[in-house]
Amino acid sequence: MPGTDSNPRSPRSPRTDQSPSTNRTRRTTVLISGASIAGPALAYWLHRHGFAVTVVERAPELRTGGYKVDLRGVAIEVAERMGILEDIRRASTDMRTGAYVNDDGERIATLPADIFGARTGRDDEIMRGELARILYERTRADVEYVFGDSITSITSVDSITGRAGEEADDLGVEVTFEQGAPRRFDIVVGADGIHSTVRRLAFGPEERFVRHLGAYISAFSLPNELGLDREELYHAMPGKLVCTYSSAGDPAAKAFMIFRSPRLRYDHRDSGQQLALLGAAFAGDGTGTAQTRGWGMIPRMLAGAREATDFYFDGMQLVEMDRWSRGPVVLLGDAAHCASPASGQGTGMALVGAYVLAGELAAANGDTAAAFDRYEAEMRGYVEVNQRAAEKFAKEMTAGSRGAIRFRHLMMRLLPHMPWKDLVAKKITEDVQRGANAITLKDYPVAAGTMGAKGAPSAGSVGATDRGGATDRGGATDPAVTADMAVTAYGAPVPAGPPYAA
Repeated sequence: MPGTDSNPRSPRSPRTDQSPSTNRTRRTTVLISGASIAGPALAYWLHRHGFAVTVVERAPELRTGGYKVDLRGVAIEVAERMGILEDIRRASTDMRTGAYVNDDGERIATLPADIFGARTGRDDEIMRGELARILYERTRADVEYVFGDSITSITSVDSITGRAGEEADDLGVEVTFEQGAPRRFDIVVGADGIHSTVRRLAFGPEERFVRHLGAYISAFSLPNELGLDREELYHAMPGKLVCTYSSAGDPAAKAFMIFRSPRLRYDHRDSGQQLALLGAAFAGDGTGTAQTRGWGMIPRMLAGAREATDFYFDGMQLVEMDRWSRGPVVLLGDAAHCASPASGQGTGMALVGAYVLAGELAAANGDTAAAFDRYEAEMRGYVEVNQRAAEKFAKEMTAGSRGAIRFRHLMMRLLPHMPWKDLVAKKITEDVQRGANAITLKDYPVAAGTMGAKGAPSAGSVGATDRGGATDRGGATDPAVTADMAVTAYGAPVPAGPPYAA
């Protein structure tokens, strides 16, 4: 990144006049790229700690599409501290059952939604778009939102002015945009997903940090032709898994389609290319021809994908980085440490990371380098546990043979009747629960008079700008629809993850 510290660990002098906890002439300014989950969650906490926050989002308006996401363990505690847990529970998917179907669409195993202990207790499931809406509504009066724009460059102001040392520390960075005029900020946060623009500008090409896990996933809305009522239907083929489901309060259905494949070359912003790859992967499946087999719903899913306005396609991938910060730039959520949809923890990790990053910035009294170091120290172990679990789950989502699929179906039929089913269920979910609780939250005092105890926006806001502008159909790269959806693990002697919340 032009003008940033050449040594990512170089110390910066504390800016006591900008500390959120003191009477200062100027509040620390923070630019967040990305208005999905991580960005607005961070904006919420930064505002409460007294920072002045701007969120820039490429889309012309808030994206409220998306898929089922789960909050578990420590993420539930963060939601409680934000005062949004009851909102989340009111918007629950309220899933009731899941069934496995054969090539003829016959239900061969049906399970209640809570057989694996998911969606009960410390586990809440919500549509991604509903969570994005809740976070936006809680922050829009106190945070400046700029829609329809994106960052094009980030340059340290000291490299422009020639000033250095403590004097330069107060100058921050200059950011240019596709649409708006250049602006200066003290801190820039990349919360813009696995294909992060901020990461590319500050750290280098995506290929250095993204590792493919051997599978691709697509998800989208489609008409509820099957009349599903809070039910999921799964169908497995060798190397492939598809699912369609409906959730409470949504007349449409959703679908996701997974297939194993080495890394494919395509433009991650070109939905036409992505649709072609998806169609090729499932070509002939479900058509009843002699050469292929599969559920007859598959061709209708592919047709639904072509018509969907919320089409998502991307690889199962991990983001692995030695450092999440460089100078005044820091990464959050999938941009820093994507654990892939296989982990089932992406949304929770985004909420937890936002809480920790904001808290450490507030506690650092202007020393951003120290804050970033502590943020990483707090989060690293939590992230690594979930990334290792994701590697395991990604391998087990799809079965390698029809024999393995038949065995899995047999196990699913027998499980509700097994006297030791609770032990089996506990074993299945232990990796998920371990990852969900792999961090202990610190307490970070918040500035008085910023938001109420329930998180309600207060009077005297920073301001809000909802400005439309140029955009493109993000397809798989849309950070607002980073999939963290329910998937079923196929191909292991017993399911490797809960089929409703993995």
